[in-house]
Amino acid sequence: MTILWLVIFIVLIFLELITTNFVSIWFAIGALITTFASLVIDNSMIELAIFTITSLILLLITRKFVSKIKPKGHIPTNLDQVIGKTGVVTEDILEDEIGEVKVLGKRWSAVSDKKIVKDSKVKILSIDGVKLKVELIKESDK
Repeated sequence: MTILWLVIFIVLIFLELITTNFVSIWFAIGALITTFASLVIDNSMIELAIFTITSLILLLITRKFVSKIKPKGHIPTNLDQVIGKTGVVTEDILEDEIGEVKVLGKRWSAVSDKKIVKDSKVKILSIDGVKLKVELIKESDK
């Protein structure tokens, strides 16, 4: 069983390296501890209990620490860069109907609560799927 626990350890370490979610690392350490325990214990049920207990204890003990070092909140993507930018309406946006806006050189489907005519400038409020939520920029806002 020692070889099996060593293989489980290696697989879990590899899984942790490709996901970086700080979950499988605790089970990998549990598998490593069980590998050493299997050198002196020849009962697979006891080995499985050691693996389970050590993995869960490690997970519970380090949970607060991991939550402190993991990044919190929204991780921005390159799509988020359009939020807050100014765009130009290329197809009329009717109230609650899809129109089109050009922002940062790309055309987007866009919606608004109010009618916005072609060539008007708009501010991008948010992204909903593949549509931009926009509002008209008034002359006094410029």
